[in-house]
Amino acid sequence: MALALAGGTVLTATGAMAAPAAPRPATDGVWRMDGYGTVLVLADGHLQEYQTTAVSCMKSDSAERTGTGTGPAVSYTTGDGVVLTVRARPGGDRATLHADGAVGDRELRRAAALPESCGRQADPKDSLASFDVFWQSFEENYPFFAAKGVDWHKVRDRYRPKVRVDTPKDELFTLFGEMVAPLNDAHVAVQDGKKIFARTRPGTEMPGPDLDERAKKHILERDLKGRKTREFANGRITYADLPGGQGYLRVSGFGGYAAEGAPYATQLAELDRALDAVFTRERVKDLRGLIIDLRINGGGSDAMGLRIAGRLTGTPYLAYSKRARNDPADATRHTRPQPLYVTPAKAPRYTGPVAVLIGGSTVSAGETFTQALMDRPGGTVRIGQHTQGVFSDVMTRVLPDGMAAWLPNEEFLNRSGRSYDGPGIPPSARMEVPVFTEEEFEAGRDSAFDKAVEVLRGRKA
Repeated sequence: MALALAGGTVLTATGAMAAPAAPRPATDGVWRMDGYGTVLVLADGHLQEYQTTAVSCMKSDSAERTGTGTGPAVSYTTGDGVVLTVRARPGGDRATLHADGAVGDRELRRAAALPESCGRQADPKDSLASFDVFWQSFEENYPFFAAKGVDWHKVRDRYRPKVRVDTPKDELFTLFGEMVAPLNDAHVAVQDGKKIFARTRPGTEMPGPDLDERAKKHILERDLKGRKTREFANGRITYADLPGGQGYLRVSGFGGYAAEGAPYATQLAELDRALDAVFTRERVKDLRGLIIDLRINGGGSDAMGLRIAGRLTGTPYLAYSKRARNDPADATRHTRPQPLYVTPAKAPRYTGPVAVLIGGSTVSAGETFTQALMDRPGGTVRIGQHTQGVFSDVMTRVLPDGMAAWLPNEEFLNRSGRSYDGPGIPPSARMEVPVFTEEEFEAGRDSAFDKAVEVLRGRKA
């Protein structure tokens, strides 16, 4: 039997002095996330995620504490190098979670214990259980059924009778694909090992190596006409000076800037090196217009998009607000919108006219970056076609049989509260032109690039 004394010293029953127990971080305990269907357990330097629905609790990702801090903020690192920071708020029953590379924080509320369902292990051979977790994950988290015109309850009524406890996995994979195909949502997918089912908005194409190389070759030969270009960040960023004092900046993604597996801090350092080389004091002083080409952009880190936007303004402004669905029974209820701002960089900045080239292969973080430039002081025009229409972080939900579902649960709102999910961000008025169509390639045209050059010539820097 032990009695705690002032100062933390412990006196044992024999009267001997024992070393004080190491203080526990203020963040230790069980936390339920506002939205996201997630519960976290923090204990003994370990973070464990549980994905919950009304019918399931699936053990998922984990992370180990970085350092030995016991203050209000404790960092954890996942197996793939993502740093998660949990920060306790005064009072002890609220906290926030921040992931490197993400914008905004997730709100946590302390819970007494894990849900009872977390103590029961799902049967990986029960295909009906996997079906129920799959359906329920979308039912409780997906925000866009009404906008997509999909009655998810009718989908269950149609497909669940086709599933048996012993339905083979490959059949279930095909069935799941049929269920989500009508959503035409590029942030929705079904994964079974290396097999992935996904579908884009009709009439669009997801970025890929072949399309990227074809577009890049077309730009170099037709638009830049052999001018000197500089490539940065593993070829993801290209810059060239154009005649008449204009500049051309191509960004094909917001990640992959360093070696595979490099942490976010290393990726960010590569981005800063590229931006320092592009936005020199001499160039920003002389630049008369900047074309930013996002037409083939596969997304990545929203935070990196805000980092680039910080080189394009001398005044802080609202980029967008972010909210997540947080009521399993009501798709119209959300977390409180969290405003995210563009902050001017402490480095040379260009604040003159910008033309942003966009299209259906502008995806995810490519779209949030486009959105972050919409209210930019200094003037920004969008040229091309609607973006893909997917903005949210992607939730990955594990299923009992080992498959996974990907789905969005967030919205990015403009200053008037509008979301562009589904149709995507449109070009500015009278600025809709073809983007990398077969006709454009075959005729040696680039209507979006030509329109940008024309528009910028007519605007004062």
